[in-house]
Parts: sequence; structure tokens; C-alpha cells
Amino acid sequence: MMEQLTQPVIEVKGVGEARAEELIELGIQSVEDLLLYFPYRYEDFKVKELTELKHDEKATLEGKVHSEPSLRFFGRKKSRLTVKVLVGRYLITVVFFNRAFLKKQFSIGQPVTVTGKWDQHRMTLTTQHVSFGHQEKSETIEPIYSVKGEWTVKRLKKVIHQALNQYAESIQEIIPYELKSQYKLLDRKDAIRWLHGPISHQHLKQARRYFVYEEFLLFQLKMQWWRKLEKEKTAGVKRAFDQEKVHSFIKSLPFPLTGAQKCVTDEILIDLGSPYRMNRLLQGDVGSGKTVVAAISMYAAATTGLQSALMVPTEILAEQHYDSLTQLFANFNVSVELLTSSVKGKKRKEVLESVMSGEVDIIVGTHALIQDDVTFNELALVITDEQHRFGVNQRKVLRKKGMNPDVLFMTATPIPRTLAISAFGDMDVSTIDEMPAGRKPIETYWAKHDMLERVLAFIEKELSKGRQAYVICPLIEESDKLDVQNAIDVHAQLQHFFNGYQVGLMHGRLQSEEKEEVMAKFSKNNIQVLVSTTVVEVGVNVPNATVMAVYDAERFGLAQLHQLRGRVGRGEEQSYCILIADPKSEVGKERMQIMTETNDGFELSQRDLELRGPGDFFGKKQSGLPEFKVADLVHDYRALEVARSDAANLIYSKTFWESDPYKGLRDWLLLQVNQWDDKLD
Repeated sequence: MMEQLTQPVIEVKGVGEARAEELIELGIQSVEDLLLYFPYRYEDFKVKELTELKHDEKATLEGKVHSEPSLRFFGRKKSRLTVKVLVGRYLITVVFFNRAFLKKQFSIGQPVTVTGKWDQHRMTLTTQHVSFGHQEKSETIEPIYSVKGEWTVKRLKKVIHQALNQYAESIQEIIPYELKSQYKLLDRKDAIRWLHGPISHQHLKQARRYFVYEEFLLFQLKMQWWRKLEKEKTAGVKRAFDQEKVHSFIKSLPFPLTGAQKCVTDEILIDLGSPYRMNRLLQGDVGSGKTVVAAISMYAAATTGLQSALMVPTEILAEQHYDSLTQLFANFNVSVELLTSSVKGKKRKEVLESVMSGEVDIIVGTHALIQDDVTFNELALVITDEQHRFGVNQRKVLRKKGMNPDVLFMTATPIPRTLAISAFGDMDVSTIDEMPAGRKPIETYWAKHDMLERVLAFIEKELSKGRQAYVICPLIEESDKLDVQNAIDVHAQLQHFFNGYQVGLMHGRLQSEEKEEVMAKFSKNNIQVLVSTTVVEVGVNVPNATVMAVYDAERFGLAQLHQLRGRVGRGEEQSYCILIADPKSEVGKERMQIMTETNDGFELSQRDLELRGPGDFFGKKQSGLPEFKVADLVHDYRALEVARSDAANLIYSKTFWESDPYKGLRDWLLLQVNQWDDKLD
């Protein structure tokens, strides 16, 4: 029966060779592809009362023509047809653009049904759809499909219904009866029928509910099985680290670990001591103390005589990590080395030799760590900081320099749990969701552009105390298309305003060496005000900087604004973030409001996700997120959690692998996972 659905789509009655070719362009090759080509939205043609409607809502209304229609022409071949319609006891205006031919079809007293956009203030409905006479339409929900070429929604709908008539009985259940019964889910074929032709909103809700769970369950089954296979086939090396020494190192730290730091440290140390290779994501807000956790992990590896590598995106960050680790390990007989593109000649040769001989316990560096001439003695632990800044292949190269080393990815971009278990579902996720005691929250303010002089005066006041400031702009140069401040102009203005202080400029078009030079000057306080684009978003630590001002802040997402804000507040002094923005949209205003209300990166990331959607949260190309036809990662997060738990239980249960009721699901999984290997590296 499954073979029936894998037949080419040309087997559906009414689909010839030319039509089949056009369907292939829509991604529809087989009968099954056609059946699972779901509408991307639905039009609701249910007739409503005027009193039920909200402004700007799409609505269907019934009424009677009250007076002769009025037709006006403007421009070339453009027209506006208006007709007064009595709906109940209200007289409304119905507007048609470029539908002059309809004028002759209206007559006073005639019943009409119109569907369009309702303007509450003008009592006007703008529409292209009108039906004359009394309508006896039982189906009020109309599915709308994505089509192109010669295909129309009407024609595609007809072909899908034909396919359902021919092949409905060949649709097999995927979700086992036990789970369907537990969650009171429809049969699969009914869910498919109802998504293509819902009779009511309840039908649509039930059909959607089925496929949300099916999509999440299948996705999580692949993820959980992949994790199981990876653990079994990449048997790591059990690290018998010296627990007493590690405990002693933790006690020597100049500050106590937070509860969250203790928790994630325990998770990592358990991984290091297990026979399986660690594959863990450590996420924590800016300043939450991820580096200390990384240091403890690397020290544990060092007590076994094995090496660790810490790869970071910039030279300055590498130098900062090197300095802090050297101080932390000063009394613990741990050798730390730095390798970046600036380490050249004789020094580079010495570093490479000491890494190869095993004299170096911990090597900190940039992309320089993955060069061909870097050879480790025995690399046991690989840590990548700000992992999203490195490509998959770069991380893979570093990992391959060891024999199944344990891998820890770190990120200061708080990721909502929904996305973490989707994009990083093949990893274990550890979260530091607690800030160290005594850290002062950054005070955040929203200022309009007409308050700019007050903002600059405030920055000058901080500079007079010996502090420093960042000023962030969205563009490098002036743009005709966007009315936003650009870094070059702002730099020129601020040089004039902050007379007596050094104002630096940094942006993405500078060479790496130039960027490093500017940041080095800012770090040493040779530059007091740094005008920059978002290249400073990640991995810069200047404790003396107390002000972050962001021009045209409405152009940034919440996660990015939070990252920028995290560049200050790293010293003992009170720090400030000033968002300069005149947002036009409600979403823009809401973003500014949210930023002033909370410093919690995880709360912000969840709000950002709700405002922007999952694709935009990571960036369309880099998201690593699966594409679901029906399920929505934001709104269906509870179903995702349930499906993940169910998938894990199935993968690790003997019943799943041996029992007949699960055969369909097993066969599907075996078929799919082979196609997935390349994507889950």
C-alpha cells in the first residue's frame, strides 16, 4: 500500500505530462507529495455580524444593495467602484478597485455577499469578492495553496481531491495506536482530508493537532536516534581525572560558583568521566561565568595529562582568555599557550613544537588552531566559544585533530528552549541562568532622536569620570534607501562634539589587523569613544566602558540589542545602555519597551522569538532549524516538548525495536535517517 503513494504524480487522474512537470517545480513528485502539499493559509468565509468585527479584520458580510453604485476613473485604466450596502440596520460602503465591469450587475434591493478588509473608522469594506443573490454555502473555510505557473488554487485543489479519492485507502498510520489513543488523535487519512477540506474550525484544529504532533515526533525520533548512534559509534575516552585536584582548583577561585555554574560543571564533569564522547552546548547570558566553567573543564582534562583547545572568533578575545586562564592556573602547574595569526616566526614554531610534544596543557586561539601544521599530542577536550561564529567545517576540523575528543560549544546568545532542542537536538544543552552575586544590572533607557544632545551630554559626563563609551550605528556609510545614522557620519560628528577625547571608528570593511588595532587601543583606553557597527557585538571585554548608545535601535532584534548591551557592565561601576530610536511600528515600540524592562537574556530571547519567528531569530541561512509544513516552533512548543519525551522513550525501549505495532514507524525511521546523516554533523 505504501508503494501506491510513492508512484509518480502523473498517475493521478487529470495530471498529464506537462502538468506533472509543473508540479515538480512545486516540489511535488509523488502521489504522497501531492497529498502532503498542505494549504499555507485558509480564508474564512463565514458570514459575520458587523458588531463582531474588529478594525482591519478580513470579513464576509451579507446585505442588500441600498443605492446605485458610483464609478470613478483615475490614472490609466484604473477605477474605483463604490456601492452602499445595508447590512442589518447599518449602512456601509463597499469599494472595488479596477472592477468597473461589476457596475451593471448591481441593482437596488439585490442581496449580495462580500468578503474583504473592514475599516471600522470609515465603515468601509474594500474587496474584490462579491456573490449575488442568497448564498447557501456550507463550506465557509477555503484552503489557499502556494501555486505558480499555469496552476491556480482551484485547479490544484481539484487534483488533490482526485488524489484523495484514488489513494486515501493507501494512507497508512505512522503514529502507533497507543500514542494516538493517549492524545486522542485523528486517523492520519482523516487528518489529511480535513486539512485539505475542513468543514469547520473544529475539523481544522483537530487535523492540525494531528500533524503538529506527527511532524515533531518524527523529527525528534531522528534526533534521538542520531544521538544514540553517535554515542555508541564514537566511544569517547573515559577521563579518570583527579577529583580532589579539581575540587581544590574550584575552592581557589577568587569568587564562589553560582548554583547554576555548579550544576553545569557537574554535568560536564560527568560527561568527561563517561565512556561516551561529550557533545554539549553551554549557553549562558553575557557575564554569567561560562569561561570559569570552561576553565574547570580544561583543568579536569589537564589532571589526566591530556590537552584542551579553546577556539574563539577574534584575536582580542583569544588574548583576553589567555590572560585570564594564565592567572587562574598560576599556582596549578598548568601550561597555557596562545596561538593566533599574530603569533609568527620563531615564537609560532616554539608553540607548535610544545603543543605537539604535549608540554602545553591548554592552547587558546582563533582559526589559527585549525591550520594544517597544528598537531596535538593528545587532544581530549575541544571548546568553541561563540560557536555560531564558526562554520560547521571549521568546528569539524578542530575536532578531528584529536581522537574522539569531548566537545563543548559555548554561546552567550540565550536561545529559547524550543529552539535549543530543535536546532541543537543532537546535543545535550546546559544552561547558566543565574548571574554572579554583586553584579550591577545595566540601566537601560529609550531616548527619541530629539533627545540626542542630552544623551551626548550624559556620555560626556561619564567620560569626564575616566570612563569609556560605545556608540553603535546600523550602517557603515550613508544610504539613499534607509534613513538611519551611519558610522562614518556619526564618527565625524562625535569627533567634533567630544573635543579633547579620542573617538575611534570600527566597521566590517576594515581589515582584520585594523579592527584588532582599533580594539586594542580601546582596550587600553587610548580611545575613549568607539563608534562602530555591530562588529563589537560578540567577545569584547573592556571593564572601563560604562555606556552603550545605539542609534536607530529599532532596526535591531532584541537578541542583538541584548548582546550589544552586554559589552558594558563588566567592571565595578554602574553601566548604562541608551537606545536612540523613533520606531514607527508597534513591534518596534514594543522592542524598546521590553529592553528597558528586563536584563534577562532568556526572557528577551523568548519575546524576540515571539515577535520575529524562528527563521529570523538565527538568520534564515544559518538557522539550522527544520522546516515544518504544519507545526510552528513558537506556538506549538508544548507539543514539541511532549514529542521529544515520547521519542526518547521509544528509541531507548526494547518494545519499539521489536514490537509489530511500531514496524511502520521503524521502517520510516530507517529510511529517513540515512538521508539525514550529512545534515547532522
